[in-house]
Amino acid sequence: MLQIRNLRKSFGDLQVLKSIDLDVNKGDVVAILGPSGSGKSTLAQTLGATYHAPVLHLDTVHFLPGWVERPLDEENAIVRRFLDTHESWIIDGNYTKTCYDRRLEEADQIIVLCFDRFTCLSRVLKRWWKNRGKVRSSSAPGCEEKIDAEFLWWVLHQGRTPAKLAGYQRIGQQYPEKFVFLKNQSQLERFLSSGSYSL
Repeated sequence: MLQIRNLRKSFGDLQVLKSIDLDVNKGDVVAILGPSGSGKSTLAQTLGATYHAPVLHLDTVHFLPGWVERPLDEENAIVRRFLDTHESWIIDGNYTKTCYDRRLEEADQIIVLCFDRFTCLSRVLKRWWKNRGKVRSSSAPGCEEKIDAEFLWWVLHQGRTPAKLAGYQRIGQQYPEKFVFLKNQSQLERFLSSGSYSL
């Protein structure tokens, strides 16, 4: 077991993780879901870097250079290969057509970050400003950070429809023993520092 104490993560003046303590068991896996801008990739990167677990950002699988969508059969092949070749893993992203049921079934912990739409919008705008003209590590190669009306509509409305939120609830009903639903940064920090958190 690896013990992590007083973990912090910031992007400029924005502190996204503060004084976090957690215990990590080797060989466990976690799936991180939630709307755009809720912090899925940040949490995945932080946990992966801290204890050297392989991280797969599904955005890097879904898109080809220039924000072109990859064919679905190729996406599934890439994710299946990742799952087949790693004993432990962290995967962030929704993509319900990409090995979704298998990811949920095999995960030891399913974390849904469902922050309010205006918090997510604020984070998306700050992320764009910080990374404009660059490709983030959680984005596919050749996909420079961008923001447009379609994506803003996704962040505010289309990505958090009642049907999508009901989908998270169904996951909680199906996997209550490993499901964690977090609605804000304070809940995330309390959860990670509770001492009961184990990947």
